[in-house]
Amino acid sequence: MKPKVLAIIPARGGSKGVPRKNIRELAGKPLIAWTIDEAKKSKYITRLILSSEDSEIIEVAKQYGCEVPFVRPMELAQDATPGIDPVLHAIQQCPDFDYVVLLQPTSPLRNVEDIDGCIELAIEQHANFCVSVTESEKSPYWMYTIKNGHLDPLINQDKIAIRRQDLPKSYVLNGAVYVAKVNALVQEKSFLNRNTKPFIMPTMRSFDIDTELDMKICESIIMNS
Repeated sequence: MKPKVLAIIPARGGSKGVPRKNIRELAGKPLIAWTIDEAKKSKYITRLILSSEDSEIIEVAKQYGCEVPFVRPMELAQDATPGIDPVLHAIQQCPDFDYVVLLQPTSPLRNVEDIDGCIELAIEQHANFCVSVTESEKSPYWMYTIKNGHLDPLINQDKIAIRRQDLPKSYVLNGAVYVAKVNALVQEKSFLNRNTKPFIMPTMRSFDIDTELDMKICESIIMNS
C-alpha cells in the first residue's frame, strides 16, 4: 500500500538576513512559490501544507495552491524557536501520515526530482530518516582552529594532503529536503542521527538563501538556465 506523505513548508514572517525573504520576488515570483510549485508535482506527497504565523505569507501560499490548515502559534515563530518544533506541531494538527517531508522555502533551486528522490530512498530502504546533502566545496581536512596563536588541524592526520583529489569526499547538509517516518520523528525529535540516510544533490541545486548575495546568485542561475 502506498504510504501517506505529509509535506510541510515552514515560513515565518521574521527573517534577519533578508527581510520578508519568504515572499520576496525571485526571478518573477515569490521565493516560497518555487518550493510550492515543485512540491505540487510530486508523485509521493499526499498533502502539502504551509506552517506560518504571518497573514501575508499565508495569502501568497494560498494563491499558489498550497493548503494552510492552521495558523502557527506565535510562540513557535520566534528567532529562538528550534526548527523541529513547528514540524512536530504540524504533525499534531495533521495526523495519520506515514512520512513527513520538510521543505524549506529557502531552497528555490531544488526540484521535484530531488524531492521525490529523497522520499523514494527513504521508502525503498525502509529508512526512518533521509536528508539531502551536497559535496562540500571546502574540505574539512583543510580546516583549522587557532590555538595559542598557531594553526591546529580540525581533523588530525598523519600527513596533510596537498591535492584535493587525495582527500576523502565530505558532504554538508544543504537544507533542501528532510524526510522521516512520522513515528520515528516524534520519538527522536530530530531528522539527524547515525542512521540517517543521505540523498546526494548537485551543488548547483543546493543553494540555501540566507543573504542578499544568495538571492542574487539564485536569480542569476534561474535566469540563465
